[in-house]
Amino acid sequence: MSEHLPPTIDPVAAARWHAMVPEVSPWLHEEVAQRMQERLQWIVQAPQAWCDWDPLRGGVQGHGLVGQHFEQAASHITETSSPAGEALARVRFAKPWWSPARWSTAAPRFGVPPEGSVQMLWSNMALHMAADPQALITQWHRALAVDGYLMFSCLGPDTLRELHALYAELGWPAAGHAMTDMHDWGDMLVHAGFAEPVMDMERITLTFATPERLLQELRGLGRNLHPQRFPALR
Repeated sequence: MSEHLPPTIDPVAAARWHAMVPEVSPWLHEEVAQRMQERLQWIVQAPQAWCDWDPLRGGVQGHGLVGQHFEQAASHITETSSPAGEALARVRFAKPWWSPARWSTAAPRFGVPPEGSVQMLWSNMALHMAADPQALITQWHRALAVDGYLMFSCLGPDTLRELHALYAELGWPAAGHAMTDMHDWGDMLVHAGFAEPVMDMERITLTFATPERLLQELRGLGRNLHPQRFPALR
């Protein structure tokens, strides 16, 4: 594993993107969350407590699906985007006073969970935008109890390959930063202390009726974090 992964992310641009609080979770993130929560049926022992890391962009609906699957488990919500994001998460995920769930389950906890306090950590579509993914993975490992497990998803190297090919054909700088290969993710997980990582890949093909709709989707999914990206509008 290269110690310089990821090689093409501008940390300042990555921090700027991370601090942006989305009004609505991206459609693709919710779709990936739906597919990922289907894998929860493989979990033999349900967690007593689980943590959703940055759920506002990761998927508000996805958070609800996991909560339904582990109805008896305590939930911990960690929104690290910004103070405004954490405040919004507290509003969005608090159980209303009239909800029966308020009386049947414990209220969610907010903030970074104490070390070893959760049996599952869920992170949807975040790792590929992190300037220091190894540090983030280490944070996750620290929060997990012994024999706890991590469920995460991210984009892979084939992402937006048509757009990358078009930019290369026109002689333009890269359309985006290089995405990390799943085998390198596995190496980083082992380096952080995780055991027996199981990696899975799916290809999702999106089509758009208009270029404007494509641009709208791309703006919701991320930014070009390549250090040598074109400095103005393309």
